[in-house]
Amino acid sequence: MSQLKFDLHCHSNVSDGLLPPEGVAARAKANGVDVWALTDHDELGGVARARAEAEALGMHYVAGVEISITWAGQTVHIVGLRVDETNRTLIEGLAATRNGRERRAREIASELEKVGICGTFDGALKHVGNPDLISRTHFARYMVEAGHCADTREVFANYLTEGKPGYVPHRWATLKESVDWIRGAGGVAVIAHPGRYKYTQTQFGALFDEFKQLGGAAIEVNTGSHTPEQYEEYAQIARSYGFLASMGSDFHGPGESRVDLGGLPPLPKGLTPVWHDWGL
Repeated sequence: MSQLKFDLHCHSNVSDGLLPPEGVAARAKANGVDVWALTDHDELGGVARARAEAEALGMHYVAGVEISITWAGQTVHIVGLRVDETNRTLIEGLAATRNGRERRAREIASELEKVGICGTFDGALKHVGNPDLISRTHFARYMVEAGHCADTREVFANYLTEGKPGYVPHRWATLKESVDWIRGAGGVAVIAHPGRYKYTQTQFGALFDEFKQLGGAAIEVNTGSHTPEQYEEYAQIARSYGFLASMGSDFHGPGESRVDLGGLPPLPKGLTPVWHDWGL
């Protein structure tokens, strides 16, 4: 099992990735991934296609999803791995989470218009594979296309984030709802890229404690959203709290992601991987 290459966090154009599920599967395979999960935002629509392509290519496939939640006033992402994508409660919960994205998107466009950037709602829609899942990433791609910024990283450095033009908060699911949905669908709940969240040490402690009490099992340690220094930082947190360790590139598309599919190093030593009991 230790010889297998895992990538348990990435996105297709069913949410905010650039490639279709089949294209993500093919890229994962080409990059040497053995065990792969597609974890689109708040959406299970790509799971069947991803599984079919992964199995055709000889990869182990793990059904996944990434759920947007609000905790202590910030957006946090909870990944569900090995979920049953036909579970009615999970499906209905994700549908409820997606509601409100169009309203938020129109507000984002209105805020950008105030600083002279016009036409962004229609522009973002051109980059959306699933209109129910219009997101800041789609706005960022349009803003690059329209010449407002050189790349999506520059967009997020200057727009669309808290305190910048175009930022509009959204109320997502709760931590309890996300963990309950994932566990109810037979899955494992994982805090995605914890190093991205801007919490105090006390808040992080409260988040990890609540997550564990609710039945959350794992955190991402190696992720494309962490720096190499953060791998060991969150490895130590996993050890301290008794969390399982997960990993994934958080790949969205060629040229957009810091780490390509399969591009992460192995997990630090002394951790129990989230896949330890998967029988691989």
